[in-house]
Amino acid sequence: MSFSTAPVITTSRLILRSHRLDDFEPLHAMWTDPVVYEFIIGRPSTREESWARLLRYLGHWQVLRFGYWAVEERATGHFIGEMGFADYHRDMKPSLKDTPEQGWILSPHVHRRGYAMEALSAICDWGDRNLNGKKTACIIAPDNLPSMRVAEKLGFREYRRTSYQEVETILFYRKPGARG
Repeated sequence: MSFSTAPVITTSRLILRSHRLDDFEPLHAMWTDPVVYEFIIGRPSTREESWARLLRYLGHWQVLRFGYWAVEERATGHFIGEMGFADYHRDMKPSLKDTPEQGWILSPHVHRRGYAMEALSAICDWGDRNLNGKKTACIIAPDNLPSMRVAEKLGFREYRRTSYQEVETILFYRKPGARG
C-alpha cells in the first residue's frame, strides 16, 4: 500500500478526499466557530494554526500512509469538515504510541444530518482494511456527548479517563470490525 494523498471514498451523500489548498479558507472558518473548537482547543484557531493543520493533514498521508480526509458534500461540492486518522505524538498517559487516533470535525451548519456516521463508517471500514489489524483510539471531552454517542455507535469503548494538556479527557479504543 502506498499513498501520497488520501484515497477517494464516496458515500451516498459525501466525497472524502485529500485536502487541497482551496480548502484553507473554509477550514479556517470552521475552526473559528465556537461549536467546533469548544471541546477541542477551547479557542478559535489563528490563520497560522489553520495553515499548519492543513499541512499536517497532507503530511500524514505522505509519511504514514494514513491521515485525514476533507469531507465534501456531493450535492453542493462544498467543504464541510475533516476526519480520519492521525499520529499526533500526544504527551499523555496512557501513551497512544503506535495507535492511530481517529478524529472528526464537521461544520455546524451540517450537524444532525447523519453525515458524521455516514463518513466515519466508511473511514472505519477503510481503517479495518488498511491499518494492519491495529486498534484505533479517540479522545473526547467529557462534556461532548454528541461525539461520545458517535464513537460508541462506531464501536469505540471507553478505556480510561485521563487528561491531555491539563484538561480532562476520555480515552476510547476501537477494535477492528467493531460496531456499536
